Amino acid sequence: MKSALEIIRHHAEEGASLRLAFFAENAHIVDAAALTMARSLAAGGKILVCGNGGSAADAQHMTGELLGRFLMERPSLPAVALTVDTSTLTAIGNDYGYDEVFARQVQGLGRAGDVLLAISTSGNSGNVVKAIEAARSAGLCVVGFTGKGGGRMAALCDHLVNVPSSHTPHIQEIHEAVMHLLCQLIDHYLFENPAALAENR
Repeated sequence: MKSALEIIRHHAEEGASLRLAFFAENAHIVDAAALTMARSLAAGGKILVCGNGGSAADAQHMTGELLGRFLMERPSLPAVALTVDTSTLTAIGNDYGYDEVFARQVQGLGRAGDVLLAISTSGNSGNVVKAIEAARSAGLCVVGFTGKGGGRMAALCDHLVNVPSSHTPHIQEIHEAVMHLLCQLIDHYLFENPAALAENR
């Protein structure tokens, strides 16, 4: 049996190794996703975010950083967490089933040019996949956060942040790091380097 200190050390070492490997391989994907989101916001679009459980908390965290601020003072940026309105969630779940709780909101709130950030550690959450399908039908760009190979989401996202792990805590920790980087890079492109928005990349 491992001691508590061994459990801590193993988690820290495994997580650090995974994080370094992930960003070495996927920095360009994170940058491309941030640029897409910044371009949408610059053109008058908005960011919709959805996920279940811990990923629902991430959705709220992301929109809070955009509507409030991240590291720099700047105007509030339009973002909506599709996880927070319990009356809407329960009404849609009751009338149409739980798989539709995000898709119906995307259909009502999403417009061509907006971005959906869809989060599922497995890549297979039914309601998240349905939200992506609704987003694509409505002309939204889709950024996906997944793990374990991406699941059903892998073929549906314009930008796929796929953490190469099956360990949910490590997947979620890297999702948090990417989310923070997206917030910082969105601010960078909108307010520090707006000329980059017009570049073909």
